[in-house]
Amino acid sequence: MTYPNRDRRPADRPTEFMDRAEPVYRQEPLYSGEEEVVERGDGRVRAVRVVCAVIDLLCWLFAIVLAIHIFLVIGGANQANGFAQLIDSWSAAVSLGLRDLFTPANAGLRTLLNDGLAALLWLLIGAVLTSVISRVALPAHERRVWYRRRVR
Repeated sequence: MTYPNRDRRPADRPTEFMDRAEPVYRQEPLYSGEEEVVERGDGRVRAVRVVCAVIDLLCWLFAIVLAIHIFLVIGGANQANGFAQLIDSWSAAVSLGLRDLFTPANAGLRTLLNDGLAALLWLLIGAVLTSVISRVALPAHERRVWYRRRVR
């Protein structure tokens, strides 16, 4: 608020003849509507995040291989094909010993139940491992944030 008897600047040129003793007011708001997220260059934080990313990638890769195997068996793919044999051998390696847990007569249903359960377990294992590693190895202020706070 300005008072006419205190403001010595002419009305048509408000910035001219400004007395330097008067305080200069900022035109920008003190708080912007967004927070800036700055990551520190801490090597431990970076290493933990890389390890968690590798674990996530491997678990998703194993689940995808199992899903492709389910698709090939239900679709009736030629088991003599090289790609089908490759996927079958990979899925046998990552099936967590669940290949003969359920034994229905239909091969497609058997593969769906056994490999589907193994794929879900791989996704669960990946999520639990990355959560535990990040909670144990990261400092409290560097852990994953599930929400963002906005200052208005």
